[in-house]
Formats: sequence, C-alpha cells, structure tokens
Amino acid sequence: MAKKKNELWEWTKALLIAVVLAAVIRYFLFAPIVVDGLSMMPTLHDQDRMIVNKFSYTIGEPDRFDIIVFHAPENKDYIKRVIGLPGDTVEYRDDTLYVNGEAYEEPYLDEYRAKVIDGPLTEPFTLEDKIGETTVPEGHLFVMGDNRRFSKDSRHIGAVPMEEVLGKASVIYWPIEDVRLVN
Repeated sequence: MAKKKNELWEWTKALLIAVVLAAVIRYFLFAPIVVDGLSMMPTLHDQDRMIVNKFSYTIGEPDRFDIIVFHAPENKDYIKRVIGLPGDTVEYRDDTLYVNGEAYEEPYLDEYRAKVIDGPLTEPFTLEDKIGETTVPEGHLFVMGDNRRFSKDSRHIGAVPMEEVLGKASVIYWPIEDVRLVN
C-alpha cells in the first residue's frame, strides 16, 4: 500500500512540475498566436499560427523590420512590422520608405508592388501627417502591415507604446506546409 501511495505522489509531483513549467513558458517566454486577417500578406497569411518570443525584448528594443505582436487600442492583439524606432523620422514618397532621410529597401513588398497598377502600394505620408509629431516618440514604435493598402497600423492608431509590445513573432508552425522562420 505504501508503494502505491508513494508512486501516486511521484506522479502528482511530476504533473504539477509540468503544469508549472508550461505556465512559465507560456506566460513569460513563448506564446502561440493566430494571424487574424490579411494585413501582413504576403509575408503572413490569415490563420497562420506563430510563436511569439516574449523574452526577445526584455534585454533591448526591437530592430527595424522585426515583426512584433502588441496590444492594440481595440483590446485586440495586432501583428505588424516595425518601421520606425524612437527618435526616427519616417516618410513615404514615390512608394519608397525614408527613415531619417535615408531610403530603405523593403523586399518583402516586392510581390505586391509588382501587382499594383493603379498608383503606389503605400500612399505618401510623413509622421507629422499621421501622428502629429516629426519623430517617433521616445518609448514608442511606428509599425505597418505588409499589405499596405489594407492594414490598420500606426498610420491609423498612432505610435505603439513599447509597454504594449508582447514580443517578436518569428516562427510559423502551422499550417505544416508553411513552417518557417519569418523575416
């Protein structure tokens, strides 16, 4: 009888440890997310399942062009690409991104740019036009979806406070034929 009691206690301990480890990993390190919508096409597709690395920004800030997940004003989580970092000037003209006056290539937009026949993929704007400031405020990010014509992003909701960023989304794990690291 004592042996069965001891075995039951060992199984209970193992189960409790597994649950605690899963909770720590889920809430502090990595979390699953489902892409909802077409705003990140062609990079991400509607209903792609991804892993969000919550640990990625505990040491530093995101890098330009990282794909991040953040709490949006509508009590939803959005997934977008970082375009402007704190202190940056951001401008679009002639369908080209300019950050701090320097033109940047955006190869992830090439597929959609090739299909556009009725004007630019990204309408011209300055930060002042969109957020009323000349630079991205300290502690904030300027983000945009890759599907520029159909994305609700910083052009509509303003700069994203860093404390609203959940983490970096870099791995698609479902559907199985799309499993990959994303850039």
